[in-house]
Amino acid sequence: MSQPVQRMSRLMVKTLREDPADAETLSHRLLVRAGYVRRSSAGVWSWLPLGKQVLDNVSRIVREEMDAIGAQEVLLPALLPREPYELTGRWEEYGDLLFRLKDRKGADYLLGPTHEEVFTQIVKDQCASYKDLPVMLYQIQTKYRDEARPRSGVLRGREFQMKDSYSFDVDDEGLAASYALHREAYRRIFTRLGMDFRIVSAVSGAMGGSASEEFLAPAAAGEDTFADCPSCGYAANTEAVTFALAPVAADEVGPVEELDTPDTPTIEALAAHLGVPASATLKNLLVKVDGEIVAVGVPGDREVDLGKLGEHLAPAVVELVTEADFAGRPDLVRGYVGPQGLEKVRYLADPRIAPGTSWVTGANRADTHARNVVCGRDFEVDRHLDVVVVREGDPCPACGAGLRLDRAIEVGHIFQLGRKYADAFGLDVLGAQGKPVRVTMGSYGIGVSRVVAALAEQTADERGLCWPAAVAPADVHVVAAGKAVQLDLATRAADALAAAGRRVLLDDRPGLSPGVRLTDAELLGVPVVLVAGRAAADGLVELQDRRTGTRETLALSEALSRLA
Repeated sequence: MSQPVQRMSRLMVKTLREDPADAETLSHRLLVRAGYVRRSSAGVWSWLPLGKQVLDNVSRIVREEMDAIGAQEVLLPALLPREPYELTGRWEEYGDLLFRLKDRKGADYLLGPTHEEVFTQIVKDQCASYKDLPVMLYQIQTKYRDEARPRSGVLRGREFQMKDSYSFDVDDEGLAASYALHREAYRRIFTRLGMDFRIVSAVSGAMGGSASEEFLAPAAAGEDTFADCPSCGYAANTEAVTFALAPVAADEVGPVEELDTPDTPTIEALAAHLGVPASATLKNLLVKVDGEIVAVGVPGDREVDLGKLGEHLAPAVVELVTEADFAGRPDLVRGYVGPQGLEKVRYLADPRIAPGTSWVTGANRADTHARNVVCGRDFEVDRHLDVVVVREGDPCPACGAGLRLDRAIEVGHIFQLGRKYADAFGLDVLGAQGKPVRVTMGSYGIGVSRVVAALAEQTADERGLCWPAAVAPADVHVVAAGKAVQLDLATRAADALAAAGRRVLLDDRPGLSPGVRLTDAELLGVPVVLVAGRAAADGLVELQDRRTGTRETLALSEALSRLA
């Protein structure tokens, strides 16, 4: 099918030679310099013609694979009433991330950050019997989150494109099947996009549910850290890496012994004073969980991952204690807290604080620590949670080999939600036995605009963008070096390729040097460049592979035969 030629003389594209001053990442710099996007305000971006084409190509592949598993596309409003989100508690849980507004009558609305509530209401309205299920619905739509510090261009904005889909089944077996369909569809999507990706175990957090996996694109600009095992293939977001609880015998540990340890409120000072490794000490961090003071115990040589702790305790809000929280609590001595004898304080501990393990820890008195404090004998743990920051070389939970850590961009996330939202809205259908059955749900997201940035991060080089063929704004970038004979040959090549169904970008801009045109071709990142240059009078063109850098001079007819 014939395609129109995109002529750069008429295309709204303005390339820049200098990086934008606020650019922090490679994708941010290059997408702006290549004229794909322009900043409208903090965290809000305009997609210009070439950028919109890349965005649409990503969306097209997502749609094709979602349609292939039987999902049905809808488009729901972005402006949403308060009541459904209040019913599920997310009006408050989202906190400052929500864009809230009032209409002229004073009614509360929000700009949708995600649409579980609305999809649940739609199905409750449309599906009455088990015969109406299973059903999978999806949309590709703009989402809104009031990020405190939007950054990295379109990677973390206040407004972004997202594909969110939801499955509705009558039982857990059906949910597992819908989840598997989405998981495989996501594999195909990211493979077709030309993306290097990993599927990793994740925590569900505020979303709830029993199973959760992330699709991560390894990249230096990534905000996520994931762990993978070179021996067995285990992979997980660091927030989902768990350490097994391994009780030990404590028969030979002596009684608790209090030690005079003046001026040792830190683990480093205590370890130096006693001449013991930090790993032999027990660090106790005080936090507030929905306002309640809670102690969290970890080995002294490890740090508490507050994000991990927050995910484990979601939807509760986790905050560090302040000086004011110690007022009126003489039992809590800053720098000398120990789990033994703590009253009215819940004690959470990392699994490394297993029954039978012995520690040096605070004695709950100033300038005093205690030795031989044994878990299970001298104190009890209310709940074990793996909350330490994962380190390179930590044992793999599956095989015990040392883990590797890497940075990545989250581009997709799938959840088995279960009945959290169905319970909130009373989503029942009439079952096969004639009785109401509570529906179970799955939730599946892809950050469409994030995918564009992630692909740019993974494929760009020092010369510019370098798009995979599936998402590039054109199949071939035809460059006329400048003279009339070169422009004529380039135009004939572009027209012939377009007639053969190829998407063509033609640089026919007047008054530019060959060097500027070729530099722009490298910056724009179309995978194949055809140059009508010095040998144009002889009917010869140069074919360049943008990704490998290979160049070949050949007759126009042969070049057209290859490309068409």
